[in-house]
Amino acid sequence: MADFKLLAEARNEFGKGAARRIRRAGRIPAVIYGHGGEPVHVSLEGHATMLALKHANALLEIESTDGSKNVLAIARDVQIEPVRRDIEHLDLIIVKRGEKIEVDVPINVVGEAAPGTMVSQEESTIAVKADATKLPELIEVSIEGRPAGEHVLAGQVELPAGVELIADEEQLIVNVSEEIAMDTESDAEEDTEESTEEESAEESGAEEASEEE
Repeated sequence: MADFKLLAEARNEFGKGAARRIRRAGRIPAVIYGHGGEPVHVSLEGHATMLALKHANALLEIESTDGSKNVLAIARDVQIEPVRRDIEHLDLIIVKRGEKIEVDVPINVVGEAAPGTMVSQEESTIAVKADATKLPELIEVSIEGRPAGEHVLAGQVELPAGVELIADEEQLIVNVSEEIAMDTESDAEEDTEESTEEESAEESGAEEASEEE
């Protein structure tokens, strides 16, 4: 069963002007392709599509208004307007039940860092291969209690059942290092020395001016 169902309307106008008209009508221009078929140009209801794409690798059932057979698809390329963050265009790739496809899955770092450590996430996604109808929305990596100097490589990430790693096993995902302490005492001493020097210079200048008078 698909995660979301979207209604698609066929479109026969192309170019930037046509795309703007589609978006003004509250819809999103898209193209559906894959499995050897000709690309199909459609528009999708904007709000429903944006809600669906908040979920990474969501399985979409595309229902066409022209009575064509429904297809299953996932988003392959999403073009985002940089200021308003609206979806400007969408590429959908057709998938079949039982086939395995390669996708990038978001990484979610969980757990509480050990005292005195600093955690840096080096990669936001990890490349895997999985059943097209059972794609993980995210993969968790725990840093609970990991000491400074330890790291997590792609090959060490625990994957859900049926999911195969495609990324390089040596790819650095998370690094745990020693927390950098701020030398506040040293900074305070430097500030005090600078302040004392400035005050001495001011006093010396005042004395010289008094003698000249």
